[in-house]
Amino acid sequence: MFGFGQMINILKKNPKKIVFTEGNDPRILEAASRLLASYFLNPILVGDEDEIIAAAEECGYNIRGAEIIDPEKYKDMDAMVDMFCELRKSKGVTPEEARKILSQTNYFGAMLVKMGQADALLGGATYSTADTVRPALQLIKTKPGNSIVCSCFILVRPSATGDNEVLAMGDCAINIKPTEDQLVEIAGETAECAKIFGIDPQIAFLSYSTFGSGEGEDVDKMRNAAQKAKEKYPDLPIEGELQFDAAVSVRVARTKCPESKVAGHANTFIFPDISAGNIGYKIAQRLGHFEAYGPILLGLNAPINDLSRGCTGSEVYSMAIITAALAENK
Repeated sequence: MFGFGQMINILKKNPKKIVFTEGNDPRILEAASRLLASYFLNPILVGDEDEIIAAAEECGYNIRGAEIIDPEKYKDMDAMVDMFCELRKSKGVTPEEARKILSQTNYFGAMLVKMGQADALLGGATYSTADTVRPALQLIKTKPGNSIVCSCFILVRPSATGDNEVLAMGDCAINIKPTEDQLVEIAGETAECAKIFGIDPQIAFLSYSTFGSGEGEDVDKMRNAAQKAKEKYPDLPIEGELQFDAAVSVRVARTKCPESKVAGHANTFIFPDISAGNIGYKIAQRLGHFEAYGPILLGLNAPINDLSRGCTGSEVYSMAIITAALAENK
């Protein structure tokens, strides 16, 4: 089952480079100092070098050995501008406009990944989710066959026996009202992410109805999406539409849907919209005492992840490991 120890052991064999777009933020510096002390992940801190070093010294963090890149002094800026203009040629971006945009660390960091100077990116300590996702969509772009970027949360409830309970929930952060086809894509991406964390995905498309017990457009949407997902991913155990109790309780499942092999055993949950997803994972986090990791962005050509602006240094550290693990899996 899930554990950071397993991820770290894998990363030690092939350390990844990860860009932090807010290099002088104390929480980023705390995480970077921990990563540098462990030799399994190489942080790249974007920003003014003097400011970053001064901030680290003020907070008492040792970032010796970190790669610091200042967009204003980047030696390969001309090549980056050329590539940026090519990527954004449909918008008619001029070199002058490109240089101005690339002075923003979120765009500069995304281009470092695009150019192969880094394997992954973690931002959002001060940027909004939109400001982290927008450069990724414009420059990194979605994987072939994918039409959207989506997200999932991994929820972990530690057990006294050491056998943690681990769940996956999508999409709780990006797509406001996904269509049937988008829900199918979300399910596939969430299942693949779940596997990285040791989950053998049992996928439930959630609703306020179980197998027609309720009616409405949202019920139809989840039922149809579940059927399409079964057809697209025949090797994945998928069921829907299911109410949450039928999805997780064997007793309830015996009553409501006794023929279902997923009902009562689901561990990967697909929500009908962002409201349900966001509320659902936070209930699990606050009342169910799960630790929530995410949002983990899915569907891009490279791992780009978004932090909460209220994150702690410890959360940055954890998300850095997760982001690097996604790069290793890719």
